[in-house]
Amino acid sequence: MSAASRSSRRDILALAGACALAPALPALAAYEERPEEMSGDEIVRDGHRFFGSIARNLALAVEEAARRWGRPNAYVLGQEASGALIGGLRYGEGLMYTRNAGKKRVYWQGPTLGFDAGADGDRTMMLVYNLPSAEAIYTRFGGVDGSAYLVGGLGLTELTAGDIVLAPIRSGVGARLGVSFGYLKFTREATWNPF
Repeated sequence: MSAASRSSRRDILALAGACALAPALPALAAYEERPEEMSGDEIVRDGHRFFGSIARNLALAVEEAARRWGRPNAYVLGQEASGALIGGLRYGEGLMYTRNAGKKRVYWQGPTLGFDAGADGDRTMMLVYNLPSAEAIYTRFGGVDGSAYLVGGLGLTELTAGDIVLAPIRSGVGARLGVSFGYLKFTREATWNPF
């Protein structure tokens, strides 16, 4: 048997082995370690860089979140846009940071319904608590959102999905007033479908 045919045979066997293992790869990739908790100083430092001039109030919002839920094991930095007149829509994108599972690009979108009117563009930091794995972020988080500002503001809300708590801190530019019920759906790819 020539060296070329042995090499070709090895390549075919390697390809066949890869094809045989392919169905098991998603299950192996889905298993991840739980992200480690992050310190308040780490979050405030990154938030100061991200939010800029509104950062003075960021420390107060992070302290309030820590008082309510403890230390997060992930956070998302991104931007979003929303608008409402009774019913509304919110779209955003950003990066989720974890200490031991790296960072992931995330997109979120969702509908709202309530006594809410206005439009805003926000820089958003979302603190994530009790995240069992980095992949668990890709779900729907429901809750109540309240906004009251003209030109700019900083707000903290709470959204949940099972035991996972998401605490968005938004620095808004625009005009918004109201209270609404809704959810955010996190996805791996951008989509216009909020449902």
